[in-house]
Amino acid sequence: MDRARIVSLTLRPMRDDEVPAYIERGRAAYRQDLVTQAGLTKEAAERKAQVDWERLLPEPKVPEGAHMYMVEDETGERVGVLWWTERDGDSGRTAYVFEIEIAEAFRGRGYGKEAMRLFEEDARARGLTEASLLVLGGNEVARSLYRSLDYAERAVFMSKSL
Repeated sequence: MDRARIVSLTLRPMRDDEVPAYIERGRAAYRQDLVTQAGLTKEAAERKAQVDWERLLPEPKVPEGAHMYMVEDETGERVGVLWWTERDGDSGRTAYVFEIEIAEAFRGRGYGKEAMRLFEEDARARGLTEASLLVLGGNEVARSLYRSLDYAERAVFMSKSL
């Protein structure tokens, strides 16, 4: 693949009818990440995923004030999803990324970086001046992406099984 190729993506607002499938995929992926990257047992990960997703998306539709997008390439093919919202922060309203995921078949092509660039452009257009997100410690690919985009780690949670 030619690394110099310009990535052309768009963020298409997610429709309410797309949310149930998104929730199902997202909850399963989150549950797996909690096991593989956060060290939770399968049972604990299942409970946490259920509670967290029901708290964030209590109804299978795009919540008021949420910015949920399908990330699509120039042909209109879905290559990922992006979900962010506005939150109160120390310096006023900030953009908080709940999830960015590029489908495995499309990874390594610069799509994650371009999707983040589009997110930042969207947030700036809404008058926001700061962005934040949470990434699990074991996700070195994502941490590397965010560092390359000048995100700085502000806190590190560490634990050990006894």
